[in-house]
Amino acid sequence: MSTLPPNHHGDLMKSSQVNMATTTTTTTTTTKAKAASKAQANAAANPKQKTQMHRRSRTGCYTCRLRRKKCDEGSPMCTACKHLGLVCEYKRPMWWSNNDARRKHKDDIKMIIKRKKLSEKSTHNIQTSVNSPPGLSHSLPTSATFSDPFDRTRSQSIDSQFAFNFNSPQSDFSSFSAPQMHPDFLFAPYSPYEIDVKTERQMFINDIPTLRESTTSTFSTYQTPPPPGTILPQFPLEGEWTEQVYTERRESLAEETLNVNFFDFAQGPSVSSRQVAIELDEGDQRLFDHFISSVLPTIFPILESNQHGSISSDLILPALENNKGYLHCCLSIAAQHYKAAMGLEGEEIDGDIMRHRYATISSLCEALARDEDHQQILEAALGLIFFQCGVGRFDDTLPDIPWHQHFQAAISLVQKLDLPRIVSDPNEPLTQAPFNMTLTAWIDILGATMLGRAPAFAHTYREKHLSPTNPSLGLRELMGCEDRVMYLISEIACLEALKKDGMDDITLCQHVHVLGDQIGLTEMGDESVPVLPFNANGTLSPKQLSKNITAAFRLAARIYLCSLVPGFHPSQASCVGLVEKLTSVLATIPSGIAGFDRSLSWVYLIGGSVSVPGSSFRAFFEDRVAQLGDLANFGSFGKVTCLLREIWLQSEVISRASSPGSNEEVQQPPAYIHWRDVMQMKGWDYLLI
Repeated sequence: MSTLPPNHHGDLMKSSQVNMATTTTTTTTTTKAKAASKAQANAAANPKQKTQMHRRSRTGCYTCRLRRKKCDEGSPMCTACKHLGLVCEYKRPMWWSNNDARRKHKDDIKMIIKRKKLSEKSTHNIQTSVNSPPGLSHSLPTSATFSDPFDRTRSQSIDSQFAFNFNSPQSDFSSFSAPQMHPDFLFAPYSPYEIDVKTERQMFINDIPTLRESTTSTFSTYQTPPPPGTILPQFPLEGEWTEQVYTERRESLAEETLNVNFFDFAQGPSVSSRQVAIELDEGDQRLFDHFISSVLPTIFPILESNQHGSISSDLILPALENNKGYLHCCLSIAAQHYKAAMGLEGEEIDGDIMRHRYATISSLCEALARDEDHQQILEAALGLIFFQCGVGRFDDTLPDIPWHQHFQAAISLVQKLDLPRIVSDPNEPLTQAPFNMTLTAWIDILGATMLGRAPAFAHTYREKHLSPTNPSLGLRELMGCEDRVMYLISEIACLEALKKDGMDDITLCQHVHVLGDQIGLTEMGDESVPVLPFNANGTLSPKQLSKNITAAFRLAARIYLCSLVPGFHPSQASCVGLVEKLTSVLATIPSGIAGFDRSLSWVYLIGGSVSVPGSSFRAFFEDRVAQLGDLANFGSFGKVTCLLREIWLQSEVISRASSPGSNEEVQQPPAYIHWRDVMQMKGWDYLLI
């Protein structure tokens, strides 16, 4: 079922057309043959040569049409889309017939290109400072006729929406480096040479040739030899500035060395291309394309910053091809995201969501009844749970099964696959963390705090925390927070469950004290103040980002722990101080559309729920919401935004109701309302991670 109105074509009106044709001829000769090379170049520009007429293509891809760029109609992708890492669509896409959607898609493309250029800027500067081609005396070839070697690597940007070969060889400009080389290199194995570049431009108006320009540029590697006895200058690359650049880059690379094979995705060989071969009807194909272009890049942003492209090529794309339940889950999520992003309402889009949601659950039930394909069932079940945290709105009223009921099935599958024993067995060192177990742990630990109960695999996390040889489960690589801090959050959730079961106050306070000391131990060896997570060359530092995120989760864990103490109130000085520290740490985490605020929903919930009126946290949070724009309304972050505002409103109502009269001498603090009570009051059953 399609999510867009039927295709329609408007009349194409054409008044005039201007095409530019540029021809570049490059000839390399020796010094003595310079005149001959110029004669050959001039002969190539004979005005009697047949002029080629270029007409605007009507069958180019829709991405190039939107960008108003010429499309070479390459298959399966045109050159422009491939170089920029954009989705190349020859079929009429769902956003084409909606002006708002078209405008938004164009803005998204601009953002992708901008982020790509920023991420490549530092590397590009370092390469060109060492091996840059010399400047030409007159003009350079145009982009239409000169193949920039850097273009062949642009698609490998971390922000690219397609997975490319990251092992392609680096472009080499050694043949152009002569003007910057030491004279010893020029007179040793290399002979001087000259290059002539002839550039011709001709303008066509209404297919009639008019203006014609021709320019020739020349540069020579020949340099006058120094007089005998001259002391040669120091080689430029040995200078102090260059050494500093190389030192900073070397330190950055050493600091950010990561194991790209950290996770076992249980999918076999990775998919090196995002052109996945799946047979779908037209409506589902549009949903699939929307998932790849708009949903997939936002699912695991922290993991993508650590291991560029691995989550797509190693997990999601193979699962889409091989797992029917997972495919239906992703199509349902794509329809839900499209509905929220475009603000659509109607039976058609709701029908797409429910159709694929039902197909996912049906395939899971059938596989469970057969008691086979446990790994694939677990993937689809975790997808149903986790993908909801990135899409949809808080006010979505479509019927769905609560996340914790899906998670009960996931718990059973994890046990059947024996994953807890695999990750905690001291006799079998873990070479690769099972990705599904790591994702299960993330949902299990923070999901337990949503329900006020102990995590299902709390014993496994306790063993991992105490393990001297194998403590990591991969949580730091997946969601940014160090594993030990997440294990302690699991212990705090267990303590809250014991408190609900009737633990006495003295024993409770003793456990709170012990856990507080354990949280403090995670700070040992890292007393540095959090700073912005960027290297000296401006690139993102995953290591520093993880430190900042860990510090934020650590402070949120302390607030969560303090809230269990009998008589706790947000207005207490200790709690106010923790919230202020949390605000300062969150300020060091990149914000906005390309930031990581949406990965910190649980942290914002814990800190914001105890922030008092006038706290700097509230103003800071509203500013972060504004920077996210429409993205602040989607997924867990959008639900946290709605929940926090409701908590603050309820607290204000309670505060006004309990305001003392003029005849009272002692002012009592208003009653404390817990965020979980507000969720139950509103009938919300969210997983906020």
